[in-house]
Amino acid sequence: MRITSLVGLFRAGPQHAVGPDGRMALSDHFREFRARLLRCVLAFIVVFAVGLYFHQLLLDVVFGPYEQANARLPEGTTEATTSGAGAGLTLWLKLAGFGAIVVTAPYWLYQIWAFVLPGLYAQERKMTRIFVAIAGPLFLVGVALGYYTLPVALEVLIGFNPDNVTNLIDFGDYLQFFTRTLLVFGLSFNIPVFVVLLNFAGVVKGRQLAAYRPWIVIGTFIFAAAATPSTDPFSMCLMAVPMMVLFFASEVIARLNDRRRANRAPNAGLGPDDLSPI
Repeated sequence: MRITSLVGLFRAGPQHAVGPDGRMALSDHFREFRARLLRCVLAFIVVFAVGLYFHQLLLDVVFGPYEQANARLPEGTTEATTSGAGAGLTLWLKLAGFGAIVVTAPYWLYQIWAFVLPGLYAQERKMTRIFVAIAGPLFLVGVALGYYTLPVALEVLIGFNPDNVTNLIDFGDYLQFFTRTLLVFGLSFNIPVFVVLLNFAGVVKGRQLAAYRPWIVIGTFIFAAAATPSTDPFSMCLMAVPMMVLFFASEVIARLNDRRRANRAPNAGLGPDDLSPI
């Protein structure tokens, strides 16, 4: 009986009648939220345990960019360290936690989306499906580019270290730096997707994007220069150029959508000062 009750905690189905408009009782919403949260926690715990078993593989992946940078720097320039009696255990726990968050990301993002989906209109559901289908691969591409440029960034940053002084890299600080860099690259590649969604929602017009195009180009390069951890132009361009290509693609999509909307409804999209053909 207790096992049945425990399994019931992971079920998200409503226990009360659902209204004709799809409305659910407040208790059912809380019950669904609890079930989806427990599913995410269980998935995280399982992957976390697997990550502890493959901790050396995770260490090789995370520390790979630092080792590549260290190999190109003069000998003795930098050294990776930990501090404290329990630092080694903390290192493995952080690695396993980091790996579990990354591996389970598609699952817990789906749980969030599935919880919000019933409250959306049909057009909004279509937009979220398009966003999920496009944003995920673009995020992974951004993360891959961030991982590829990270050795160069580390080499440049550590290269500022004075001669005859060893730069000590604490693993905890390095893991934060590693995670922040990859997240910035991944999220930056999704900015054009948000622009397209704003256009489909009627907030931004294609002609507005064209009018502010020079400022958007400048702003993109400034953002890339501030977001990339190194000072070399290679890392900045590797982020800024794909972002500009994606932005131009989003502008084209926005213009096509505006044209389609105008052909469907001739009076749609007119500004307050535009003359109606009627």
